[in-house]
Amino acid sequence: MQLKIMMPKKKHLSAGRAPLILFLCQMISALEVPLDLVQPPTITQQSPKDYIIDPRENIVIQCEAKGKPPPSFSWTRNGTHFDIDKDPLVTMKSGSGTLTVNIMSEGKAETYEGVYQCTARNERGAAISNNIVIRPSRSPLWTKEKLERITLRNGQSLVLPCRPPVGLPPPIIFWMDNSFQRLPQSERVSQGLNGDLYFSNVLPEDTREDYICYARFNHTQTIQQKQPISVKVISVDELNDTIAANLSDTEFYGAKSHRERPPTFLTPEGNASRKEELRGNVLSLECIAEGLPTPIIYWIKEDGTLPINRTFYRNFKKTLQIVQVTEADSGNYQCIAKNALGAIHHIISVTVKAAPYWIIAPQNLVLSPGEDGTLICRANGNPKPRISWLLNGVLIEIAPDDPSRKIDGDTIIFSNVQERSSAVYQCNASNEYGYLLANAFVNVLAEPPRIFTSADTLYQVIANRPALLDCAFFGSPLPTIEWFKGAKGSALREDIYVLHENGTLEIPVAQKDSTGTYTCVARNKLGMAKNDIHLEIKDPTRIIKQPEYAVVQRGSTVSFECIVKHDHTLIPTVTWLKDHGELPSDGRFTVDKDHLVVADVSDDDGGTYTCVANTTLDSVSASAVLSVVDVPNPPFDLELTDQLDRSVQLSWTPGDDNNSPITKFIIEYEDAMHEPGLWHHQTEVPGAQTTAQLKLSPYVNYSFRVMAVNSLGRSLPSEASEQYLTKAAEPDKNPTAVEGLGSEPDNLVITWKPLNGFESNGPGLQYKVSWRQKDGDDEWTSMVVADVSKYIVSGTPTFVPYLIKVQALNDAGFAPEPAVVLGHSGEDLPMVAPGNVHVNVVNSTLAEVHWDPVPLKSIRGHLQGYRIYYWKAQSSSTRNRRHIEKKILTFQGSKTHGMLPGLEPFSHYTLNVRVVNGKGEGPASPDRVFNTPEGVPSAPSSLKIVNPTLDSLTLEWEPPSHPNGILTEYTLKYQPINSTHELGPLVDLKIPANKTRWTLKNLSFSTRYKFYFYAQTVAGSGSQITEEAITTMDEAMASRQVDIATQGWFIGLMCAVALLILILLIVCFIRRNKGGKYPVKEKEDAHADPEIQPMKEDDGTFGEYRLFSFVSSASF
Repeated sequence: MQLKIMMPKKKHLSAGRAPLILFLCQMISALEVPLDLVQPPTITQQSPKDYIIDPRENIVIQCEAKGKPPPSFSWTRNGTHFDIDKDPLVTMKSGSGTLTVNIMSEGKAETYEGVYQCTARNERGAAISNNIVIRPSRSPLWTKEKLERITLRNGQSLVLPCRPPVGLPPPIIFWMDNSFQRLPQSERVSQGLNGDLYFSNVLPEDTREDYICYARFNHTQTIQQKQPISVKVISVDELNDTIAANLSDTEFYGAKSHRERPPTFLTPEGNASRKEELRGNVLSLECIAEGLPTPIIYWIKEDGTLPINRTFYRNFKKTLQIVQVTEADSGNYQCIAKNALGAIHHIISVTVKAAPYWIIAPQNLVLSPGEDGTLICRANGNPKPRISWLLNGVLIEIAPDDPSRKIDGDTIIFSNVQERSSAVYQCNASNEYGYLLANAFVNVLAEPPRIFTSADTLYQVIANRPALLDCAFFGSPLPTIEWFKGAKGSALREDIYVLHENGTLEIPVAQKDSTGTYTCVARNKLGMAKNDIHLEIKDPTRIIKQPEYAVVQRGSTVSFECIVKHDHTLIPTVTWLKDHGELPSDGRFTVDKDHLVVADVSDDDGGTYTCVANTTLDSVSASAVLSVVDVPNPPFDLELTDQLDRSVQLSWTPGDDNNSPITKFIIEYEDAMHEPGLWHHQTEVPGAQTTAQLKLSPYVNYSFRVMAVNSLGRSLPSEASEQYLTKAAEPDKNPTAVEGLGSEPDNLVITWKPLNGFESNGPGLQYKVSWRQKDGDDEWTSMVVADVSKYIVSGTPTFVPYLIKVQALNDAGFAPEPAVVLGHSGEDLPMVAPGNVHVNVVNSTLAEVHWDPVPLKSIRGHLQGYRIYYWKAQSSSTRNRRHIEKKILTFQGSKTHGMLPGLEPFSHYTLNVRVVNGKGEGPASPDRVFNTPEGVPSAPSSLKIVNPTLDSLTLEWEPPSHPNGILTEYTLKYQPINSTHELGPLVDLKIPANKTRWTLKNLSFSTRYKFYFYAQTVAGSGSQITEEAITTMDEAMASRQVDIATQGWFIGLMCAVALLILILLIVCFIRRNKGGKYPVKEKEDAHADPEIQPMKEDDGTFGEYRLFSFVSSASF
């Protein structure tokens, strides 16, 4: 299938291919004729229409053209031929039409002002340039003038005129002082578009001697300045009567009052004005108003809205600018000036005119003999431009006739052209605001096809992107283009490929199978040309591991990773950028194959880091943001305001939050008077707050500091604020922890926790101590004491309740009335012993004691409890010892009975009871004696088995160490143990209490027996003691035993048994260490005497136990 070249269908284009469309449009714009072929001239370069030159430099007027044969050049000046050969200062560049006027050696630039036009001509036609208007730049000086000082009242309006000299081009205006510092501008003071300086109202600080207007002429790089203007702003209130009498209002600038007033416009004047602007320029509308207070300017467009993205406000909204203005921007614009006293508006009617602009500019036309064609010249403007045609620089109306040409307004129609039809046509579109001139040639040629693209060109394209295969061609008539793929491929179809008018083949989405050789074939009636193009498809470069957002603390190290995957035939280069620029040249930045590492991160390192992977065919990038965080910087600029006696307002400026929002501020104070160098917590405020109302105490020399807190921690403290000493005042509080306790029976010691210096509220801190008896009618007795913490009242009765109060005072007065506390004078020893003491024996180890309480008055102090002293009567063997072991039990509070545990059975005890207060013990009650009943005895002290025979064993023992009564008898139980450790029948035997030896007869020989032995009283059986023994064997048995013992097998068996026993002993030892009990212990626990079981605690019946050893000469 053969396809002729045509414009691509719209379905193949999309917004995402904008760069591709631009590339194609550039190739399609005009069919270039090879320079080796005959062609009319074409202007390639020329100077601008309005050409302002520097009079200090040579004048260069450009005119370059191409053509075949090469064109010759000529010039006109102001419409007549300019003979450059007659002017020695003018030369023309060889092979070019560019003129150089050498005015640097001699001559003046003004001599060469005028309108120049260049003509390039060869045998095929003539092309002409624009009319180039040459004007030298001018920067004239300001005319000398004498400027009087301007004196005006505070609040009046003022306009300082600039009126710069007329220059070419117009100068740039700005106001500065004598030090070349720009004068500050604001909503109140600003420069107008005409260069004047406008004051909506003046202030005393506007007084100065050096208001200077400067004009900068950029073309000549010169600056001119106006004479300084002196302004004096005064207030009528400052004038004395004499000056006021000698000055009239006419001597002041203007006559307006300095009082507040509604706005009026300084510029433009009146309620309405008109503005005309040309299409494509910047429309600038200005409204400057005076008034007090300073007016604010607003802009609206009537019956429309201001264009988005093209509207800008300048000069504090006093200037409205619309860029690239169009006819649609015509209309009424309203500026409104408003202050608190009123508003005023001005309407500016805007008309947008237009110099001619192209709709369709004529293009070069290449035709073969006999072909038809058209030249179109279509332009627009306001007013609508007039179209005129020229042929080779001459009006077409007076040019030679050509039967192949027909003019139809803005179109020239050609039919059946011949070689003589070749020429250059000029189209001129003009109106009152300007003109357009375009050259377009008609070149009649007969040429077979040519292909200019180099043969076997290799294109490499990334997969899934468009591939553009170039086939630049020429021929006349215009050739048709076909594309083939492969040696024997068919013509490529338009439904898959895009065939452009300039011969380019586009593959919209190139895939791997698009790789191959493509052939471009150009044909016309005069011949054919072809060219091979090679295409390779490469894998796209991808970043498979992108850098990630990082938040790091200042001083730490951060790493960004960037892993790139690419086509194996391409070599990528990876570059790291910071904020779209190069990385800092700092050794802290390290780049290796896949990582960027930043060490010792600083605040300046925060920003966007981009990894860029480039190959010769594509480029990919990925970015990540680094946020450097840290604790906040300290606040600064601490200021104290609203300073009152008990409060002050503290304000501060937060330091940098270091990319972590401040959550709160901590305020601390120092009391330089009482605790210099020690900082205390004052309060905290939220992070959005930069002021705090602080409560203060009197007579404190305060300094404050502030710390900021964010998620990373607390900032360093700010610098301390100025010091603020609050006035003295009476104390706000009284001392705490007031107590009254006597140290002697006849005094009252009053103590308290004194106020600290911060709490004193003033100098001369003292305390007023007051006291009186609680139950009496006495008046308060008071004593003022220095800054101490106690006072002793002497001569008080013993242990009497007192009401006590301690009040703080200083030089400014007394603290509030203090609270009254209850205290007591000193205690003395109790006077009376408890009465009616009697004992109830509960069992052999426990007794209960009862007594009557003593009268409260006799206690003479705080009742702390009762104390029982008890001791056991000594035996005859220890009676002569001087140390008597006495035990003490104390029963707290007012109890009248108590239990005595742990007594020994069958014992004689003595006790007495005493009352106890804070001073000590009272006298003892009369001694009471009691006896404990018998109890079960302890186990016999020892048990030994002696003199074993064939059929008897003798037992010897020691009586129990604690018989706990009168022993009635012993009980002996025993039983045999066979070889398997089984127990035989138990034999029970009673033995008189006076015996300590007993022989058992008629026992079996060579038999092991186990014995159980214990003593008894009337209270029952005591703990037992056990023992084992073996009767002896006869000689025959012994002989057999020896024979067996000498046998080898018996020795081996015994070794095995010994090993087993050793293992069992080890196991038992481990179990014991883990807390196990022996069966004997368990049996003893199970049969323990209930009378000696641990007693449960009750409600204080059992008192606090103490053991004393008293020295006594008494015998019991």
